[in-house]
Amino acid sequence: MSLLNRTINEIGDLHAGAMEQARKRLDSLIKPPGSLGVLEEMAVRLAGITGNPLPDVQEKVIIVMAGDHGVVAEGVSVAPQEITAQMLPAFLTGKAGIGVLSRHAGARLVVVDVGVAGTVDCPGVRQRKVRPGTGNIAAGPAMSVEEAVEALEVGIETALAEIDRGAALLATGDMGIGNTTPSSALLAAFSGCSAAEAAGRGTLVNDQVMELKVRAIERAIEINRPDPGNPLEVLAKVGGLEIAGLAGVILGAAAKRVPVLIDGFITTAAALVAYKLQPRAGEFMIASHLSGEQGHRLLLEQLDLAPVMHLKMRLGEGTGAALTMHLVEAAARLVREMASFDEAGVSGLEEDKIMV
Repeated sequence: MSLLNRTINEIGDLHAGAMEQARKRLDSLIKPPGSLGVLEEMAVRLAGITGNPLPDVQEKVIIVMAGDHGVVAEGVSVAPQEITAQMLPAFLTGKAGIGVLSRHAGARLVVVDVGVAGTVDCPGVRQRKVRPGTGNIAAGPAMSVEEAVEALEVGIETALAEIDRGAALLATGDMGIGNTTPSSALLAAFSGCSAAEAAGRGTLVNDQVMELKVRAIERAIEINRPDPGNPLEVLAKVGGLEIAGLAGVILGAAAKRVPVLIDGFITTAAALVAYKLQPRAGEFMIASHLSGEQGHRLLLEQLDLAPVMHLKMRLGEGTGAALTMHLVEAAARLVREMASFDEAGVSGLEEDKIMV
């Protein structure tokens, strides 16, 4: 059995018993029931994911997958493709957005070249290139099914290695000029929405480039005819190498019962691929924020995920997921460290009737 199939088969359900214990614990704490809102919901979800009613988030890791896209030949991006390779050193030296925010979160940053078109000569970047960029999806498939599986397995292997090193919380990030176009194509292919509904402006996209982008997505769907009932085929025909790698990270985390934070538009497209491959994987995802990309809301609706934050961010790189790490850690600390009425010696109050 392949690593991909084995990983998919290992993904189970949330642990109902641990979730119920976490709920009871939260209701016993010195506060009005439910008064911590989403943090309480998150603590219960963490309990279900880990099987521990008192979840503990210690080591945090952000995994950024990088890849390039042949569809940039259609003029869908103002930025030149060379920027993908040039940005990776800035990630690892802490100068780019994700470098700053991973440091702020106290998270280790892992950067993987799964499909950058050029040579990445940067110490610290993990070299796992499946091929140097995808094909132009407006003219044919992005990659073969075999290459899609290989990229998925790069992601799985990366996630498993970090979990073996002690990671208790993973976050996903992306880098790839032009990658909002295949992400939009994946959304259109899986949901049936139009190219215009799926497409966002990405980075520095004017009206002329936006029109080219919509046309490229329309041609990608028309030429490749991806079958939404066959997720691997959809990924291979209109996806991206870093998107496949990120889907693999999500599947690997779910198989090992480790929570995984989804970032913005591109990583949520990857999350949708992972979900289509194994619907149970959706239970192990936490949506960090709602991106400024118009299609992001549609992707989250497909996954039935509610974003934790609304900050109008659209940088990608894992920046929104990095910011949300603090909230995930806070949720775990509250259920684990906050005192109950009995533990705090607070009496004379009926806990289920407290209102403030």
